[in-house]
Amino acid sequence: MTSEKKRKQQTAIQRRVIFLPRSQQAMQAGINQMINLVRPTLGPLPRYVCNAKDINRQPERLDCGGIIARRVIQIQDKDMDMGAMFSRHLLWHLYDTVGDGTTTAGVIFQKLYNEGLRLITAGWNPMILRKNLEKGLQIVLESLRKQTKPIEGKEQLSHLAQTICYDPALGKIIGEIFDTIGEYGRLELRDGQGRELVREYVEGMYWDGGYYSREMANDTYQTQANLENASILISNLDVNEPDDLIPLLVMAIDNEIKSILLVVRSISERAMGLILAKPNREKVHIVAVKTPGVDINAQAAAMEDMAILTGGRPLMEITGDQLKSVRLSDLGKSRKAWANNINFGISAGKGDPRQIRQHIAELRQVYRRLEDAQERNKMGERIGRLMSGSATLYVGANTPTEMEVRKELAEKTAQAMRGAMVEGVVPGGGATLLDCRRELLTRTADVSDPDEKAAYRILAAALEEPARVIMENAGVDPAHYLPLIQKAGAGFGFDVLANKVRKMEEAGILDPAAVVSRAVSGAVSHAGLGLTTEVLVHLRRPPMEFNT
Repeated sequence: MTSEKKRKQQTAIQRRVIFLPRSQQAMQAGINQMINLVRPTLGPLPRYVCNAKDINRQPERLDCGGIIARRVIQIQDKDMDMGAMFSRHLLWHLYDTVGDGTTTAGVIFQKLYNEGLRLITAGWNPMILRKNLEKGLQIVLESLRKQTKPIEGKEQLSHLAQTICYDPALGKIIGEIFDTIGEYGRLELRDGQGRELVREYVEGMYWDGGYYSREMANDTYQTQANLENASILISNLDVNEPDDLIPLLVMAIDNEIKSILLVVRSISERAMGLILAKPNREKVHIVAVKTPGVDINAQAAAMEDMAILTGGRPLMEITGDQLKSVRLSDLGKSRKAWANNINFGISAGKGDPRQIRQHIAELRQVYRRLEDAQERNKMGERIGRLMSGSATLYVGANTPTEMEVRKELAEKTAQAMRGAMVEGVVPGGGATLLDCRRELLTRTADVSDPDEKAAYRILAAALEEPARVIMENAGVDPAHYLPLIQKAGAGFGFDVLANKVRKMEEAGILDPAAVVSRAVSGAVSHAGLGLTTEVLVHLRRPPMEFNT
């Protein structure tokens, strides 16, 4: 057999190709199956989705589209599975980047895909339809920007958090936390000891990387080291020999420095013995802590922040710095510093306020440009430390399973809150999208191109879907209330808890503008891509090499 024939045989074995109309039918069925799974979770009175993770454990009761999508790995029909996984990517990506808006995006996407497929079946060109949907999206985003307002104050923040998580107790405490720490403040979530929610605020800023020895602690219970008027030596150097520390000790004694926070990558037992020796410790209390960061880039970022906060100079291995050559001007200063076996912190650093403000402004610009959720979170934590905002929330629940779900809900809420505090809020409950729909229909009346007009109409229908689903999940007939909302005007929606049409902002029902914007953008983008997908290709097994 020739090499070419073997290659074709290999390709035939590895792949199964699905063409129209079966490809579109399978995609549509998979999309509808996935979105129908999360539709019941939209609104403050959702129906729940139960997930049996293990036959020996209590099933999870979920009401978050992103978490539900994450739990779905595959559906049985492999053709339909492509549509389901295509939808899953939309939901999970949105959850991962902004923390909320997953089900809103899902129902908009579902409506766009189903209505768009109906037009394509009737003869519309899918590429032209996709292009016109993207044009309509720009009108919607423009309308969203006009409706966006800043958010401030504990009351508004608590209302927003409750709108996101639908857990009054959790929403209230998260609103209070963000009112205290700000939009960039560090919030750490931990397992609680009981059923209650407990929060703690940390003075100053702290990093991961505790002390190297418990003997450095000096509090009553010998668990934490506290330093007053501390000098801080910032580095990612290894301290291998006691001689490396002698110049630092001599300099400290000569300049009457009583306490030093020593940030190093590692320290040997012999070097540790020098700073723990009682005669030396009585003269200078040195607390050695680990340089934060798992790689050189993370370490460099942490050292840069510490240096600017304290007015010190970081000593870095890559530039050839050594502890033996340390100078007094290299040391940063702070009113207080502390360390335990997990973290270390600095309070009231004495860096140049102008440099700190400039550094924060530069990091904020980078934060706004970042698309990757993980990188945005890391950058947000850096800004939060510089702005002295840190808190820990201990999440309690009745069972371990409920605690896990509640922690995920708290994480999602916190992420959406940050976006709202940076980019503003809009009226919630689907009211904003209904106002965008009015704007879109107004523009449609001036359009002469039938293809563009059709695209705008199906987009307008999709924008109505979130409000419709919220009412359906609450057991209310949308056909009765949607005309009343239309008559009431801009900013009005249906408050399902009060069971009446009202102005959403006055009711405290708000949505993060960033969430709504990304939900609509993601839905339109995915719908356009899905409607122009005509062939499905399955890989039956991993590629294999054939000997020629």
